[in-house]
Amino acid sequence: MITAIVMVHTAADRIPETAQAIADLDGVSEVYSCAGDVDLIAVVKVAQHDQLAEIIAGRLSKVEGVRRTDTHIAFRSYSRADTESTFSAGLD
Repeated sequence: MITAIVMVHTAADRIPETAQAIADLDGVSEVYSCAGDVDLIAVVKVAQHDQLAEIIAGRLSKVEGVRRTDTHIAFRSYSRADTESTFSAGLD
């Protein structure tokens, strides 16, 4: 599974509608509204790299209210559970 984190800059008066329209796209697993340099962060999960262009450039960037996107590809996923299991190995 390929995961992309997409930083989305939107029209300020369209954030909720834009977020919902992005969340409704196939391949988008989550959308977060946030404070800071970007308005929304979308998580896109696909099986093949070609699908990223189709979803992000082909659909997400064309959603009404989207002004600009910045996409980051994830190499590896870490979670607290993964970290804790690593450090607890052999302690039983």
